[in-house]
Parts: sequence; structure tokens; C-alpha cells
Amino acid sequence: MAEVLTPPLSSGDEKGDEKACKSSLENSQNDSLESIERIREVDPDIEKRVVRKCDWWVVPAPTVMFMLSFIDRVNIANARIEGMLTDLHMVKHDYNIALFIVFIPFMLCETPSNMVLKRITPRVWLSFLLFGCGLMAICQGVTKSFSGLVVCRFILGIFEAGISPGSILLITMYYRREELPRRICWWYMSGTIAGAFGGLLAYALANMSGVRGYGGWRWIFIIEGCVTVGMSIIMYWWLADWPADCRFLTPDEHKVLMWRLMDDNEGEAKMDRVNWSRCARDWKVWVATAMYFGIVALNYSTNNFNPTLLKELGYTSAAAQIHSIPLYVVASAFCLGSCYLSAYVNNRFWPLQFGVLLGSVGFIVLLAQRSPAIGPGVTYMALFFITSAGYIVQPMVVSWVMNNASGHYKRAFTSGTMIGLGNAGGLVSSNVFFQEEAPYYPTGYGTSLALLILTSVAAVVFYFGLKSENAKRDAGKRDDRLRLPDADNLGDDHPSFHFSF
Repeated sequence: MAEVLTPPLSSGDEKGDEKACKSSLENSQNDSLESIERIREVDPDIEKRVVRKCDWWVVPAPTVMFMLSFIDRVNIANARIEGMLTDLHMVKHDYNIALFIVFIPFMLCETPSNMVLKRITPRVWLSFLLFGCGLMAICQGVTKSFSGLVVCRFILGIFEAGISPGSILLITMYYRREELPRRICWWYMSGTIAGAFGGLLAYALANMSGVRGYGGWRWIFIIEGCVTVGMSIIMYWWLADWPADCRFLTPDEHKVLMWRLMDDNEGEAKMDRVNWSRCARDWKVWVATAMYFGIVALNYSTNNFNPTLLKELGYTSAAAQIHSIPLYVVASAFCLGSCYLSAYVNNRFWPLQFGVLLGSVGFIVLLAQRSPAIGPGVTYMALFFITSAGYIVQPMVVSWVMNNASGHYKRAFTSGTMIGLGNAGGLVSSNVFFQEEAPYYPTGYGTSLALLILTSVAAVVFYFGLKSENAKRDAGKRDDRLRLPDADNLGDDHPSFHFSF
């Protein structure tokens, strides 16, 4: 077995170097490491073991957490066709209001939540947020009025706001950039599992209608909320903390982990102190937000309306719940395949554009439903296209953007802003499917198609912008930043950081 070499410091004898290295590692907070040179050699068996342990300890808990919070957010679509509208006396656009109200706190709270996450350990903060999600899901099941439903969903949005960006931030802190897309894919696949499992569970729980005087739609909220509350308690022990404080690695493995992250350019391109001005002036954050905005609109269109669209194809409520399951099974296959392909070719741009093309074809078919040639079978096929497209493009966007954000605070700001403001796409999608336009929904499908094209255009801008920035850094045109007062806190603005595609 090869010996793990201690990377040399700039000066001092061997013992002094080892002592200084050990002190630096012990005192590091998150990714704020002292200036240590890149590792020269590491035992490959230990490195593989570190990655394997991260895969078992870091990714699964946020994945399960996102799946549960996702179900609590979108199970209103299943409840809608099981009698919720009638029992709560909801008319006209009341359902749209219940959908979009959750996105207002999303937009306001996601970036602040990520900043809180820096101060409070992930297992404390994220498990607390998940507990709140489950509690609000239960409250939705026992509310007696439409106004009560709206209040519950607004508070639900406050708790859910921090789960997605916090989970992504936690995962990105443990992996090299080339390793990240596959892990983000695994995390996002929980959304497809939630869609499939949510439909199956809703089908089963709807049969509880009349138990204790509650309608089946109420039990969908109550049972799923109870599961979330129970899992939030488990999350306190299951979730990992930041890399500097991880509990599942041996001391030698922990050193290898920290050196791997340093070797991935994080050592120089760090941001250990929040710099709001630098973060807010970064064009990449806002282009990324535009990409995310467009694809989120598509995903929420499918998640919030697929059961309704299937019912309007002539299925009963129960059959619509069952027929929603294959949509997400196929989407899972596309999600996994595209992420592994992108990792193999080391490119996110082209798989993203393929997803846009697939979704565009689906929306064009749905917009042409009035044609005699477009029967229920073709319409159902189009739903497969648009559902799969969402789960191809969204992981590509997130992994691509987070690959090109460096430094704890820069990653926290980027993920919080991209997901927080980008979730305004859900606000749009909640308000463009009008009941009076059923079953064709030209406004909803047309708007979703336009926003999907926006994602494609923003991706082109992002791609060529990164290429231009890399060329400038290679030519030394960004070296002047090394003379700035905050040269040690530039994040991915550091001249040594090169962007990936």
C-alpha cells in the first residue's frame, strides 16, 4: 500500500511542517484552509474509500429529505382530484392561489437560510426545517377552510425554502467538480421517486376516505406529513456536517478528504468571509438564475397538474393516480442516463440542450391537441416527454452552476439565489393553467414552452461567457485581482480558478 504523503509547507523543518499541517487541518472551518500546497501523492485505496464513504453518508440523507419535502409540497395535486376542492369550497382560481403562495417565501428565504446554515450545523438546521415541513403538511390535512390551506402552505414555503439549496450546498462541499454531477443526479432522482411514489401512495390513502370522518384527500396530507415528522428526527443523527467536522471518516481519511478538496482549486479560490457586493455583481449568478427559472416552470407544471391532465384524458381519479407513476419512472431513467453521459463526456451543456429539445417537442404536441391526429395516446406520450425533460435539464443546470462556484459563501449565495429567485418559475406555472381553458390549456403550455426556450438561451450565454472568461485568465488578464485588498477571498473570481462545461 502506498504511503500517504504529507504535502510540504513553504518553510520549516519536517517536524515543524507536520505540526503546522496538523494544526491547519484541525482549525479549518469548512473549506477555509491555510495555504497548503497541492497533495503530490495519495493512497488510491484510501481515496476510493473516502469517496465511497461520502456516497453512503453525505448523499442519501439529503436525498431522502428532499424527496419527503417534495412530496409534502406537490401532494396537493393528488389531493385536488380526491375531493379537496369541494370540501374546502374552492372555486375559480383558488387552486392556483394555493399553489403559488408557497413560492413567495421560497424567493425570500432561500439565500438567508443558506447563510444561517453556515452558522448552524446542517444536521441541526436541515432537520429542523424538515420537521416544520411535516408539521405543515399535517395541518393542511386538518384545515377546515381555503384560507387555512393558504396559511399552511405559506408557512410550508418558509420551512421548505432552505431544504433544496441547503442540501445542494452540503453535497457540493464534499466532492471534486468532476464528481459532482452524478451526485446531484442521485439527489434529483428523489424528485422522480417522489412523483411516482406520491401517486401510488395517494391511490392507497384515498381509500381511507371516511376513516374518522376525514376525506381521502385529508389522509394524503396527514399520513405523508407524519412520515416527514418522524424522518426529521432521524435526520438529526443521519445528516453529515461540514467536511471539517465530519464524523464518519478516520483521521487519515479526513486528511485525504481535505486535501482532495484543496486539490480541486478550492485552496486559492476560496471565500471564507461573505462579500455581498462581489457575489451580487457576478453575472454568472444571474444567468444561472434565468436558466433555473425557465426549467423550474416546466417541472412545477408537470408536478402540480399531471394528475389533473390525466383525469381530463378520461381516466378516473384512481386511474389518473396510477397512470402518473410511469411518467416518473421513465423520467428517472432519463435523469440517470443523462447525468452519467454528462460525466462520461465531461459536459453539461449538450445534455441540457437535448432535454430542452425533448421538452419542446412535448409542448408542441400538447399545443396541437385540437388536431384530430392528436389522440389521448399521443397526448400521454407528450406528458412523458415534458416530464422527462424537466429531470434531464434541472440536474444539468444545478451541477453545472455549482461546479463553477467556489468558496463556501459563494456557493451558499449562488445556490440560494439561483434556487430562491429561480423558483419564481413555479410562481408563473401556478398561474397560467386556467380551469376555463381545460383540457387544452394553451396559455399554460405556451408559457412553459417559452420559459424552456429561455433556459436554452441562458445556457448558451453561460457557455460562451465561461469560455471567454477562461481565455482571459489564460492570457493573464485577471491577474490584477491578486493585488486587491480581498485577494484571499475572491471565490471563483480568483485568476487560478478555471471554469468547466
